[in-house]
Amino acid sequence: MSADGWALIDDVLRVLQMDRTALDAAVEHNDKQRLQVDGDRIRACQGHSLAGMPVTCEALENSWERVHPDHLLWHGTNRQALPAIQRDGLLPGRRTHVHLAPAKDSPVRRRSAVEVLLGVDSRDLAVYRAPNGVLLTRSVPPDAIVEADAVHPARWSGS
Repeated sequence: MSADGWALIDDVLRVLQMDRTALDAAVEHNDKQRLQVDGDRIRACQGHSLAGMPVTCEALENSWERVHPDHLLWHGTNRQALPAIQRDGLLPGRRTHVHLAPAKDSPVRRRSAVEVLLGVDSRDLAVYRAPNGVLLTRSVPPDAIVEADAVHPARWSGS
């Protein structure tokens, strides 16, 4: 795997013991459009882990589109995480980047455990758009979180 997450399709097929038809179906039917194919290579558009992987934040960012949103971006979380977020901001955990959405009602990255939507002022953040539309940044400091809205369960159906 390369530093920006690409692997040869033949290697992936061998490791997963899968045929090309099954892989193509997985790419086509993934509801989050998470997989990207380019010629004889494949990668996850975003959501990379750092542990045990050769990917780097720099290489991923160089492969994504840098964007400059002029409106709040949104991150969904649960109430239990709020004290740590107030103290440390949004951190990627075991991933390379924090996922953000362009709107409160965005279908991007909805999760059933979301209880609170955090509004992020991204003016001072480096924000990138992955090929599947997910917005990403390395971290969000506490002072960039400028709004918090409780989510009504009927409004936010997770996937």
